[in-house]
Amino acid sequence: MVEPQLHRVTLPNGLRVVLAPDSAAGQASSGQAPVVGVSVHYDVGFRSEPEGRTGFAHLFEHLMFQGSESLEKLAHFRHVQGSGGTFNGSTHQDYTDYFQVLPSAALERALFLEADRMRAPKLTEENLANQVDVVKEEIRLNVLNRPYGGFPWILLPPVLYSTFANAHNGYGDFTDLEQATVDDCAAFFDTFYSPGNAVLTVAGDLDVDRTIKLIEKHFGDVPARDVPQRPSFGEPFPTSEVRGKHADPHAPLPAVALGYRLPDPVGELDAYLANVVLSGILSDGDASRLQQRLVHGEALVVDVSAGTGLMGAPLDARDPDTFTFTAIHTPDVGVERVIGAIDEEIDKLATEGPSEEELHRVTARWAASLHREHDRVVSRTLDLGSAELLHGRAELIAELPERIGNVRAQDVANAAKELRSDARAVLEIEPAGDENGGAA
Repeated sequence: MVEPQLHRVTLPNGLRVVLAPDSAAGQASSGQAPVVGVSVHYDVGFRSEPEGRTGFAHLFEHLMFQGSESLEKLAHFRHVQGSGGTFNGSTHQDYTDYFQVLPSAALERALFLEADRMRAPKLTEENLANQVDVVKEEIRLNVLNRPYGGFPWILLPPVLYSTFANAHNGYGDFTDLEQATVDDCAAFFDTFYSPGNAVLTVAGDLDVDRTIKLIEKHFGDVPARDVPQRPSFGEPFPTSEVRGKHADPHAPLPAVALGYRLPDPVGELDAYLANVVLSGILSDGDASRLQQRLVHGEALVVDVSAGTGLMGAPLDARDPDTFTFTAIHTPDVGVERVIGAIDEEIDKLATEGPSEEELHRVTARWAASLHREHDRVVSRTLDLGSAELLHGRAELIAELPERIGNVRAQDVANAAKELRSDARAVLEIEPAGDENGGAA
């Protein structure tokens, strides 16, 4: 991947700006209209929300779309879609992002919209009550009324972690959501949504000088506020295997998740990337070890996966981060048999390492995936913003293919050695109709 020619500016109010011009973005040679991506990443996520306010970071993400200082409710939607663009937002463990991709002629419109809600979102009793109901319905749809809802990203952390920040349900408890007040929202905004706690990224078809002037025009008068000192969310590694169970009334089959602590993705990046490669060797594609043995060979499970990151993607959080295995199995296959087979495959890799063919297959697939993703303006914009926020280096996204390609067999073996059975969490999902995990 060609390293993006990045330009950085920091406004007097503290807003960090990353510009990634690409004159080829969507020009006639690609058969598309010229496009530009605009994102704002705020340094606040699930782990920053206070006790008694589970789900608050996600609730606030919804509130940021409910109008602002100059715009009525739904105006943001109308202006972006009316320009031929798309938009969204998402809440993660350590950050919340807002983004849109539009024709480059509409760049100023996107900057105005983001600056206006950074200045003053419309926090009212009506908007709060409405969005609490929306979030509750989202939780019903995605977690409470869905088989394996919240598995493992909601259900595994309270088994593996001991602190509220790392263990609690980031989607939110209904009681906590219902007790949220407008004053809580205002305090959350004042604390975490200051310009100095954010990164603005603009990528694609843009002129650097003109874009800087537009950013200064629209964001320059957003008032500066104190930036909160981000606490460390670190906690000791488990010193033994810890276990938990969860009864899922909608699950047709029992399931199990294993959780392990990962190296610090910021301070120990290369060791972290060895775990990314390890997860691919274990479960990425039909040729992977767990697929070959547990699905196609011994038919122990109907589904198995391994991965880095609770939210389904690597490098999506600061330390602590999580390596997970999940497996859905039939009732006649005991959970210990499934865990035992996974442990045996980990031990083989720890002792022998992967073959060169396995290593090349996984690293080449990861590199190709990264190149493909960053060909899309939306993915490139978001990854530049999150890398700048979490690592302080947006350039990292261009370095990742080479760094993953530099992972060697011994690095993978060392990573496998750290997935120890005496320092992990085991979560069992008990299916409908049988408290002991058997068939109804």
